[in-house]
Amino acid sequence: MVKIGAKIDEVRIDGDLSRLRRDLEHFTQIGLDAVELPVHGLDAIINGRLDAAQVAKIKRILRDFDFHYSVHAPNPLNLMNQDFLPMHLAVFRASLQFAREINAPNLVYHPGRYVAEETFFINAPRELSPADQQHLLDLERSILDKLAAEYPTVTICLENARPYIFHSPYCYAEKIDLLKRQVEEVHRENVKITLDLGHLFMAARYYDFDPVAATAAIKDLIAHCHIHDNFGSAVYHHEKQQTHQLPFGRGDSHMPVGWGEIPIPAILAEFMPSYQGTLLMELRSRYFQDTDASQKNLKEILILLKQPNQQTGPDQE
Repeated sequence: MVKIGAKIDEVRIDGDLSRLRRDLEHFTQIGLDAVELPVHGLDAIINGRLDAAQVAKIKRILRDFDFHYSVHAPNPLNLMNQDFLPMHLAVFRASLQFAREINAPNLVYHPGRYVAEETFFINAPRELSPADQQHLLDLERSILDKLAAEYPTVTICLENARPYIFHSPYCYAEKIDLLKRQVEEVHRENVKITLDLGHLFMAARYYDFDPVAATAAIKDLIAHCHIHDNFGSAVYHHEKQQTHQLPFGRGDSHMPVGWGEIPIPAILAEFMPSYQGTLLMELRSRYFQDTDASQKNLKEILILLKQPNQQTGPDQE
């Protein structure tokens, strides 16, 4: 049975475990089934190592709640990093260890970036040669293969990426077909895809592909799903202020379900009802109090999808 959940926002809790408990209590009150924990927002990893004392504190809190947990690895984690790869490997292993410690079956990873977001300020837009790109893809693939073998009880879920004006293509996972190829070539049962509907819609608009057809092509590889809403318009990487973007319908808004223009019913119809994972509402912290409204909208979509011969195209939303 599909589970509906929400994320713990790493910026909102900022390492404060009393805030973690507060958010978990709220999610219990509104009847969520699942929660995604940001290992970085919990201060569980320090300098590439799992902090055993902090993990013990986290586990004591989690024991008081009955959620299905998933874990999000630190956003800057990048297996294509050429300058500090040993540290990135250490952080990846620590993230996997944390997931195993709390019995979370899925770890979300932002796939390798040819050009990391944190370097956008100092790097002009550039495209690597096909040979350089292939080298980095091979590097990531070999590491994922090794890590998947080391942690067989945790599924590493590669998340499709959003585009950025001026710097895309900075990441192969902006394009669903390339993400699919990478996962298939790793060829491990515990290396799958996190389908992020917001990123998918933005990439579809940016690269002019059909998000519904793209979803159909990977439906058997989806192990986890991030669901939120936006209007599909990419932005420059430095545009972060939501109050400036929202009036123009721009950016990776991470709004509640039903607030934007993503054809959510049509996309979900491509992999439901066989999907047995989590629909994880990855809302920005500014929408924390709207989590229940988002959940209700999502449940209405799921009821709609169960009705026979129900049309789910954009015109029927």
